[in-house]
Amino acid sequence: MPTLLREKELKKNLGIEKLMRSYGTVIACIIIILVFSILRPDAFFTIKNLINITRQISLLVVIALGATLVMSVDEFDLSVGAVASLGGIISAKLAVAGVNPVLSIILPILISFFIGYLNGMIVTSFKVLSFITTLAMSTVLAGFTFWLSGGATVFENIPDSFKYLGSASILGIPLLTAIMLILCLLFRFILNHTPFGRRLYAIGGNVNASLVSGIDVVHNKNLAFALCGALSALTGVMLASRLGSAHPTGGDGYFMNSYAAVFLGRTVVKEGIPNVWGTFVGAAILGILANGLTIMQVPSYLQDVLTGVIIILAVIAQKVTSGENM
Repeated sequence: MPTLLREKELKKNLGIEKLMRSYGTVIACIIIILVFSILRPDAFFTIKNLINITRQISLLVVIALGATLVMSVDEFDLSVGAVASLGGIISAKLAVAGVNPVLSIILPILISFFIGYLNGMIVTSFKVLSFITTLAMSTVLAGFTFWLSGGATVFENIPDSFKYLGSASILGIPLLTAIMLILCLLFRFILNHTPFGRRLYAIGGNVNASLVSGIDVVHNKNLAFALCGALSALTGVMLASRLGSAHPTGGDGYFMNSYAAVFLGRTVVKEGIPNVWGTFVGAAILGILANGLTIMQVPSYLQDVLTGVIIILAVIAQKVTSGENM
């Protein structure tokens, strides 16, 4: 009889452990929502604020999708913030110059696509560590963006047509939110159901085995970096459109949070790999925290401290859930 009780208790513990490994991050997100809903139900748990949260996290999700692609091949791109800043400045400058709003959005994305591809080429062709390459590129782009903008915020004479992307809504849903959802569905399909996505995961899992199996590692890594650059620039454009202005360092604040979202997202799946659904959940947690803490009037520097702690905990959780030796 005691043996049967021990077996039942063991199965129960294993079931709880499996549940936490599979849904722990999602459960944590739900708990955060419940806490803020109890503390400030009048301001937090309202339809208006929930829609506002989706708009707020849309920028973070888009830039984090780029980081997800690069991390899927086991690399890092530390230039995402600088690329976002550059994208915002270029788009705002073009809009002020009277360029068609669509071109004002597309051109910086194309430029950043090639910047990302250049990052990838340096990493793959010269075997330079990705974090060194992209950190140096970030410095170069920051200097160029400062020169292009004259070190000042671009805000005068920005047409309303350029601001449409960041202010419009469709059936009550912000256009930024809709873009975020479409991109999440698109890249989830790409990573999970296309040969390109499978090649990225294969490279990230074992680059040598990928080479032996005939995968073009160089081309696929380059393309991952290029897409990361394009998504980063799109984030900068979305930010400039939403604010009606562009600052030469406007995208810098998204760098740390984008990787925090990806690391949190890796804990959503037992394999511990970067994935779109997890990145979305990770970004949602960060966005909900920031929104709730702002409503609670918590100082911004404490929010930064909390974000750093979350990153550390996410890395530890990823190690535990993936079964790696601590």
